[in-house]
Amino acid sequence: MIGCGYVGLVAASCFAELGQNVICIDKDQTKIDLLKKGIAPISEPYLIELIEKNTKKNRLQFSSSFTPHIASSDLIFIAVGTFDPDQKERTDLTAIHTVIAEIAPHLTNHQVVINKSTAPIGTSRTLHNMIKKIAPNIQCSIASNPEFLRQGQAVADFMHPDRVVIGVESEHAQKKLELLYQPLESKGVPLLITDLESAEIIKYAANAFLATKISFINELSMLCEALNVDIRTVSSGIGLDRRIGKDFLNPGPGYGGSCLPKDIQTLIETAEQHNVSSHILKSVMTVNAAQQTRMIEKINLAFAGNLSDKKIAILGLTFKSGTDDMRHSPALVILPALIAGGAQLSAYDPQGMYAAKQILPKEMLYREDVYDAIAETDAIVLMTEWKIFTEINLAQAKKSMRGNIFIDLRNLYQKDKMQALGFDYYCI
Repeated sequence: MIGCGYVGLVAASCFAELGQNVICIDKDQTKIDLLKKGIAPISEPYLIELIEKNTKKNRLQFSSSFTPHIASSDLIFIAVGTFDPDQKERTDLTAIHTVIAEIAPHLTNHQVVINKSTAPIGTSRTLHNMIKKIAPNIQCSIASNPEFLRQGQAVADFMHPDRVVIGVESEHAQKKLELLYQPLESKGVPLLITDLESAEIIKYAANAFLATKISFINELSMLCEALNVDIRTVSSGIGLDRRIGKDFLNPGPGYGGSCLPKDIQTLIETAEQHNVSSHILKSVMTVNAAQQTRMIEKINLAFAGNLSDKKIAILGLTFKSGTDDMRHSPALVILPALIAGGAQLSAYDPQGMYAAKQILPKEMLYREDVYDAIAETDAIVLMTEWKIFTEINLAQAKKSMRGNIFIDLRNLYQKDKMQALGFDYYCI
């Protein structure tokens, strides 16, 4: 497994748990040293337990060197990042191409190279052509095996997936991967065997559809507010339809993370390259950006347009609960706008504060717990749906505030109950 990031480390640990002998390789020696000490570089439930268990059983190892591990492996997974830190909605294939250039000289006959990184349609075939050019005498196979892991639930998603998608161009690769995933297939997990390009587009189409559901419910929430209708009731009503499903129908400040924004943009660019329209996908992005602007306006409205010297507690910074990932978090758009308006922000997030400190304005203050963040503030803005924020002693919180405004951007609370406690409550 090449890459000890989010996808690679979870996949390597879970394959080891399924009984495989896995060597996880990463060029970052610091990361490898931490993993050898049993310290995970990412926050994910149950991951560290799998690492510790399978390291002790010698089924999981870590290294910063390709040799001799590449030549001695049957399956070689590529799970390196494609997130461009400079152009955050672009896919960067530099890391994948670098890996191919470095491993190709060490490949042997009958190995299977599997791309698990999210990459544009046609990438797997391009990688195979690169290998043929570098090592023309080696007969190896290529495959695409996209991941469908949700941050905060990645281990559970890997061990109990809705499906496993395998894109291949040879019977040899198909048999190898079917054998690898046999423990999951024996439990009833469907294996979808397809060609390389279909596997690649399935990944993009899935993420694009999920983002579409989010933008749909957020846009519908605007109409519900205008009509004085509870969007939560509407969401429940349509989500009970099995053709639609209830997931990804919770209104909020917009989607974020490293996947949905990048994958939608890549799908749009792919469509444009082939002279195909992508009106729906472009609208999804437009609605998402507009939703973040709308949240800024909602907060301003609660203060009658005057944020100057207002002290606001920010509960949650990451783009969703269960992760420390700040990439494309709505907080990156909303909070700088509040600071620019003169607000003083004190924030608490169970996992995201270290990352937030690196990228949010220096004026941000960070607190050790929820109640420290809330104390002596004029308002609370709930940004992320962490479970801990549903367990706040609201009477205690209100008593410690100097104001009474509560702006719930995740609709975690009920309006009548909040008003009964004396809060001036705003939600979506």
